[in-house]
Amino acid sequence: MSDSYVVQTAALKCSFGDKQSSFKVPMNHDTFINDKPQGNIMDHKSNVNILPFGKCSSLANPVVAAATAANKGVLKKMPCIPATNTPWINGKTDVLIEDFPALLKSSTVMCMWCGVISIEDDGQ
Repeated sequence: MSDSYVVQTAALKCSFGDKQSSFKVPMNHDTFINDKPQGNIMDHKSNVNILPFGKCSSLANPVVAAATAANKGVLKKMPCIPATNTPWINGKTDVLIEDFPALLKSSTVMCMWCGVISIEDDGQ
């Protein structure tokens, strides 16, 4: 099975989040699939391209660690605020969207709090 391109409204999942999120693409890419803007590997900005995933359970997240410590060591999930500082990996290098590789369903990006963000549905 071949990989697919990712567009606006794709479903995202974080390994430490408890809910799915959706992918947002700037309308200025000027590349569309089924009238939806197509993403590239630079569409990784927190709360712009990647929206929160419900509650976070990563102890690497200082807010979760503090809440867990205050809860006598019992994990206390806290609201997710994605912290993605690097581009998506595994983009389609021979298909460029505004000079950057196109985003693929198999692409992933790391959250600073150790979560792996993956694409559950390409949005098409």
